[in-house]
Amino acid sequence: MSENLVHILGIKFDNITLKKAREKAIVFAKSKTQHYITTPNPEFLLEAQKNLKFKKVLNESDINIPDGTGILWAAKYLDITKKSHSKSIIIIKWLYSLLLVPFCPKYIRTILKERVTGADLMNQICKNAKANNLKIFLLGAKEGTAKKAKQNLEIKYNGIKITGVFSGTPNIKDESVIVEKIKTSKAQVLFVAFGAPKQELWIKRNLKKMPNIRLAIGIGGTFDFIAGIRKRAPKLMQKTGLEWLYRLLQQPSRAKRIYNATIKFSILVLRRNNHK
Repeated sequence: MSENLVHILGIKFDNITLKKAREKAIVFAKSKTQHYITTPNPEFLLEAQKNLKFKKVLNESDINIPDGTGILWAAKYLDITKKSHSKSIIIIKWLYSLLLVPFCPKYIRTILKERVTGADLMNQICKNAKANNLKIFLLGAKEGTAKKAKQNLEIKYNGIKITGVFSGTPNIKDESVIVEKIKTSKAQVLFVAFGAPKQELWIKRNLKKMPNIRLAIGIGGTFDFIAGIRKRAPKLMQKTGLEWLYRLLQQPSRAKRIYNATIKFSILVLRRNNHK
């Protein structure tokens, strides 16, 4: 296994920083071949355990950025227990490593260097789009959200070329219309906000039909952040792994998703590790 890859619950992750991910993304966007980047977080990994198509798409991506504090924790935990055979020691290290997440954030950043979010990567690509003469298409989110995101990006990054926006749907019956819009836009970069796993499966099914697209990325709720519909957690909460708490306070309806991403995910990692 490459030293630059880490595997968690059967999904590969690139040991990459935001700066390096941005550099690679720009190279992909300017290349003559097609690429896609995925942004797995704990929810992705839970879904991938029961959705083998999704799992295959994640493992065939050009880059998998570690989008979640839980991913960094799991990489560290699996590393500190790789030589442990005692179930008691494995459980003790599980509890110990979890407790250190909010109090010692640097502790979990030794196997995977950095949490790299889809939102941050998208912003970095947009920031560098003008200098690299890149055209961008925004697909997905609720009606009007992509349009507002486009307006805000054009204010933030003077000269950015966003040549198409469309809310669309991830339904197969709508694909031909969407593909034609993207082809007409002549964009090289496509951001898809259908939510996982729909956005990743959509990209995999349709990328080859859009030869103008050199780089596609599923970015979930990022359009909502850019459009100002929702706010991201303060930097301190992001660094200490407490972004889930901020999201819960903002959207109590996310309680089940947050439970899955924190409690259910960490328990599954422990169980799989106990049966190694």
